[in-house]
Amino acid sequence: MSLETLWLALLGLLLAGYFVLGGYDYGVQLLHPLLDGEQQERNGLAPRNTALDAIAPFFLGNEVWLVAFAGVMFGAFPHLEGTLLSGLHPLIVAILAGLVLGNAAIQLRRRTPSARAQRRWGALIVCGGALPSLCWGLVIGLLLYGVPRRADGSFHIGPGDVLTPFVLACGATTALLFAAHGAAFVALRSAPQQAARAGQLGTALLNATGAVALLPLLLTLFGAGPTMTNPRTAAALTALLAAALCGARWWLVRGRHGRAFAATCCATALPVPLLGAGHHPYVLITPSGTGLTVEHAVTDSATLHLLSAFGVVLVPVILAYQAWSWWAFRGRTSHRHADYF
Repeated sequence: MSLETLWLALLGLLLAGYFVLGGYDYGVQLLHPLLDGEQQERNGLAPRNTALDAIAPFFLGNEVWLVAFAGVMFGAFPHLEGTLLSGLHPLIVAILAGLVLGNAAIQLRRRTPSARAQRRWGALIVCGGALPSLCWGLVIGLLLYGVPRRADGSFHIGPGDVLTPFVLACGATTALLFAAHGAAFVALRSAPQQAARAGQLGTALLNATGAVALLPLLLTLFGAGPTMTNPRTAAALTALLAAALCGARWWLVRGRHGRAFAATCCATALPVPLLGAGHHPYVLITPSGTGLTVEHAVTDSATLHLLSAFGVVLVPVILAYQAWSWWAFRGRTSHRHADYF
């Protein structure tokens, strides 16, 4: 395996890890008004929310994966970084705005005595989860379908490229999937009564995810979707995604929350290898089937060797930190836990 392939795999791993870990953050933010059954007042502040308590120990820490992904893309694939960020500029800005909005709203919600302000912060929390979830789905849909290329070789999107049935269906599917992923996480982390409510909501969301996901699949089968460079690989990964969704629903219905969450983790991660392996060797493709290949996107060999020395150290540190945080805050949440928000 070449060094370029290893760095491409690392880039995909970091993005998939961000989808898995950041995905349940966004899902919980989306669902927190529906999963606030166990509340208590303290010092006249807003009531505690058990859904938000579930993500509290990991709050902001999951964005490390997004920062690492951006760093690897900037260092190892500078031509992809420059082309991708400029071409998808509106969606990238919307994702970052959602991140800032949601993070601020979560921290400020219980720091105001006004009931009206608390409701506004709560609404902004939902927006902070919905905006990145939907926009990441639109990004995936655009990258699967293809981004138009100008005469000068640059990639650019307009409203007409985003407002297509395939791309919009991918956006809706991803938003529903992240919401179901968040529900599975709350079911895994919360007390039994709250876990049961989250499991019921997660089951309904998985049903909706499967129904909406049929649209981009049917569009592809009938020629109105993307033409994959490696159709057999794409078909196999799509089948795995469908199996993960079915498995998550099966285990949620039976109260096996750990297995259900593992299945939703697989489902949220699989769009990344679907995109990478389905269009390999292209990292950015046009609807006509041409585009930017790995060879043209990667930096020179000397820089890759230099970056590898840092990667050997930093990647295990990120993995160790994530494993330690999960171990330190394992188990279900309760009001005996620290009041983070």
